[in-house]
Amino acid sequence: MGFRIPGIVRQGSFSASKATRKGVEVPKGYLAVYVGVNMRRFVIPMSYLNQPSFQHLLCQAEEEFGYDHPTGGLTIPCNEDEFLNLTSRLNELL
Repeated sequence: MGFRIPGIVRQGSFSASKATRKGVEVPKGYLAVYVGVNMRRFVIPMSYLNQPSFQHLLCQAEEEFGYDHPTGGLTIPCNEDEFLNLTSRLNELL
């Protein structure tokens, strides 16, 4: 049984071949991030960037990776469950 969190789109693990397909384009007003050890791709609203709790994650990403992210995209250094919990709370605020 699955569930859907409004405002966040979860996509499979990132690969170079998927990057060339049309299905992985990021809609206007959204941002793709990579989360967890499996580097799951999530497409999140840009409005999350203004939230202090998400900014904290961005600071952690900067400390861990600097500006050299292994996937070429923004990598968030937390596990998927923590990320989904945070985005769930952010959806309630926005």
